[in-house]
Amino acid sequence: MFRNKEIRQAAILFLIITFIFTVVGIMLCPTAGILEFVLAAILGTVFYIFTKKRYQSIAQLSEQIDKVLHNTEHLYINEEDEGELAILRSEIVKMTLRIREQNDALKNEKKHLADSLADISHQLRTPLTSVNIILSLLEKNTDKMEQKEMIREAGELFGQMDFLLTSLLKFSRLDAGIVVFKKEQIDISNLVSVSLRPFLISMELHNIQIQTDIPEKAKISGDFRWLSEAFQNIIKNSIESVGDNGKIEIACEDNLLFTEITFHDDGTGFEKEELPHLFERFYRGKEAGATGYGIGLALCRTIIMQQGGTITAKNHPQGGAVFYIRFLK
Repeated sequence: MFRNKEIRQAAILFLIITFIFTVVGIMLCPTAGILEFVLAAILGTVFYIFTKKRYQSIAQLSEQIDKVLHNTEHLYINEEDEGELAILRSEIVKMTLRIREQNDALKNEKKHLADSLADISHQLRTPLTSVNIILSLLEKNTDKMEQKEMIREAGELFGQMDFLLTSLLKFSRLDAGIVVFKKEQIDISNLVSVSLRPFLISMELHNIQIQTDIPEKAKISGDFRWLSEAFQNIIKNSIESVGDNGKIEIACEDNLLFTEITFHDDGTGFEKEELPHLFERFYRGKEAGATGYGIGLALCRTIIMQQGGTITAKNHPQGGAVFYIRFLK
């Protein structure tokens, strides 16, 4: 503690004052001088012990902070009584917990990024390999009909890769927080109608029935274009689930507390173990024949949650799957 300049100056000043008063006291009255010296010695000892203890506590705090900086896994800071050091320790504990949380979040984010890159690489490698094979066969094949068929297959594969890259770009914009959602009053009936439009021909070809039950003037607040994107992902999932001759029901409940839109299809539903993972990125289900990239529902969840809504999914008691999208008033 004597490395502290202020402590050294205080100690020197204390010794000078003690010496002066002791000498003066002895000159006036030897007994008084001795008492003054003893009293000064006691006060000096008490001050030394108290100051040394505080410096030991400060040194311990410094050591703990150093451990935090070097990312020590186990950190323990002793409790202090009321006082400045107790306040300082409390703030250090808060800082430590915050740093640990951020560190854990960064580790998780790093792992997620690495997993995502591996998934993206895998998802792109498959269609690229197929395209290379098709181009190789196309170069050697002279049959016009077979050439047209291979060109069509290559076009579909390029379409899949375009969908994947476009979806990943949307994800990156949403994750970066650069998307500014509009806050406009949206007529739900119109939103559902616009969301269904890209699938009408496909549903007619596969004889898929659509039944809607949406109250008049039912509205929600949000961004029409992004919510339409979310609804389309759910509708696409339902169409793939029901197959030919299926049925999809879209209903809405509008009350004083919330507005809820449900999408119910009469397909096969979900496996029980799949339900907790439906909205995870790149999750494609456990079935060997699972198709798609596992992006649509994850993108849908991100869009809805960033606009203050919630989305859940479960198996309907009457069969098939049902999605619930809810916005509080």
